[in-house]
Amino acid sequence: MELLSILNEMEEFVQNSSRVPMTKKVLVDEDKMLDFLDRIRTILPEEIRKAKWVVQEREKVINETKAEAARMMEDTQKEIHRRAEESEIVKQAKGMADEIVRKAEQTSRDMRLGARDYADEVLVKLESRLERLVKEIESGRSELKAMK
Repeated sequence: MELLSILNEMEEFVQNSSRVPMTKKVLVDEDKMLDFLDRIRTILPEEIRKAKWVVQEREKVINETKAEAARMMEDTQKEIHRRAEESEIVKQAKGMADEIVRKAEQTSRDMRLGARDYADEVLVKLESRLERLVKEIESGRSELKAMK
């Protein structure tokens, strides 16, 4: 920065100037000192403008960083919410699948029991008919034996 350079020159000038004996005072060339001050006055607005620009850029970067952080937080919250919903959907689907399997197993048991009951009923009727047939056969044989 040019301002610092001028201030360093000014400091060196003061340190190298003649001293008033027995005091801490220094004799300086008025024109030279005024020249330093004029140079500072001309540079100062430029330095202030640069400093303002640096501050503005810093604020811009801070604001952009805050916005990016907020966006990242929002994205993270959405992802957490999405995963939680997926987890809930998976739980619901698993529950539904378990219910379907349970109903299918129950239906299968009911069908097996129904089939057994039907088969038993058919066999009971068949047995009853066979018993009648056997009785008819025995009766017919008895009649044939009686005719001999």
